[in-house]
Amino acid sequence: MSIQQIKKFSVIGISVRTTNENGQAGNDITALWNKFMSEDILEKIPNKIDNSIYCVYTDYEKDHTKPYTVILGCKVINPDNIPVGMVGKSIEGGKYEKYVAKGNILQGIVFDAWNKIWGLDIPRTYIADFEVYSETIKNLEDAEVDIFIDIK
Repeated sequence: MSIQQIKKFSVIGISVRTTNENGQAGNDITALWNKFMSEDILEKIPNKIDNSIYCVYTDYEKDHTKPYTVILGCKVINPDNIPVGMVGKSIEGGKYEKYVAKGNILQGIVFDAWNKIWGLDIPRTYIADFEVYSETIKNLEDAEVDIFIDIK
């Protein structure tokens, strides 16, 4: 865990509104990832900075126990040209606490990391949190995923 100052950035991708209640987010986020991969969304995003995939959690109704929006996409140079069926979002810069999930992505390392984060006493803003799946991840069984929590 480390504190980092993140500059404002924009993402374009696909989204879903979900909640952690009754395991709903697990189903919705899995379906979002399946759509992202099966419809080759990565290749359809204009003005990408690189091929790293961002999973942004935003528009929280209150905190992680209430509904929020998940956007799966890429960081872009310019969010003005949003394809039909996609969304764009600007993420304000600020102070973020960085965590790293290491291990087999297919065995739920990111979900396990979130379960730990939810149990910590972090002064969260609940404005926008995000994960970064670097384009350098080649081995899903030995991956590192950066998780950034927006803090006060």
